[in-house]
Amino acid sequence: MSDAETNIQNQIASADVVLFMKGTPVFPQCGFSGQVVQILSHVGIPFKGVNVLEDDELREGIKVFSNWPTIPQLYVKGEFVGGCDIIREMFEEGELRPYLSEKGIEPVDG
Repeated sequence: MSDAETNIQNQIASADVVLFMKGTPVFPQCGFSGQVVQILSHVGIPFKGVNVLEDDELREGIKVFSNWPTIPQLYVKGEFVGGCDIIREMFEEGELRPYLSEKGIEPVDG
């Protein structure tokens, strides 16, 4: 197992909802990452953002790890959910909250 793969697995295990993204949740550096941050914030789901721009090995490694060519990538309870298009579609179709609820993740009031 590579260092990048170990790092990715540790990141995914460190929180129920992990978003591998370009930039940070406070300062997304890509429109697609920003959209997913907005959606998760809108539904009130706490998540951990992992900035792939800080580590080239991580940025390439996450694509191999998930077999998904683009970033951002959302993981829920260790399971790859999808990228921006999938998360946006789930949100627009009213499927995101029920999916998260099924996984035991509820919105926080605030």
